[in-house]
Amino acid sequence: MSSLDRINPTQRSQIKRVSQRGNYERQVIYEILDEGLVCHLGFAVDGQPFVIPTAYGRVEDQVYIHGSPASRMLRSLQTGIEVCLTVTLLDGLVLARSAFHHSMNYRSVVIFGTATIVQDAEQKLAALQAFTDHVVPRRWAQVRQPSRQELQGTLVLSLPLAEASAKVRTGPPLDDEADYALPVWAGVVPLQLVAGKAIADSRVQSTINIPAEVQNYTRLHIK
Repeated sequence: MSSLDRINPTQRSQIKRVSQRGNYERQVIYEILDEGLVCHLGFAVDGQPFVIPTAYGRVEDQVYIHGSPASRMLRSLQTGIEVCLTVTLLDGLVLARSAFHHSMNYRSVVIFGTATIVQDAEQKLAALQAFTDHVVPRRWAQVRQPSRQELQGTLVLSLPLAEASAKVRTGPPLDDEADYALPVWAGVVPLQLVAGKAIADSRVQSTINIPAEVQNYTRLHIK
């Protein structure tokens, strides 16, 4: 594997607990980020820690977050403080024969770094497109583009994927050898995010059909 296909771990991003579950391949990290919808962004201001859930988008090796310039989170992050961004996908409940070995199957990404303001107009527009298409593929091309006023009223920050790692658990429970003889059911309960039937806004024109991306919506291995 070439260095371009892998993000070299640092002291902060190196997986230490159950290290065999760690993964530093860019493609694995990309796929987890692209399938998730919400990240949790951790930072500290004057000794007070905050962890804020927010939407995000990815373009190559940049993760973007956005919001109002009045947002305390964005006001704090644009000062150059260190942040930690996490995304977790829950794939299943792992039920073991003992309480101690119960677990979950999951895929997660942790990113460390410093967020910077996106000043370039084209990059900012590309980031906003990434947000929109991250929620529903190809949605950006179907809707009205942001006005100049809307662009001026939106702050976009970029966090590079320079210090990132993934951690993944798959498979059945791992019980102590003696516990396999216990008369207890064990296994995995798969979990996934499933979309319900789309509900049209009451003011949608009757001649407008539901887009295929909405009608067939899924978060599974989304591209």
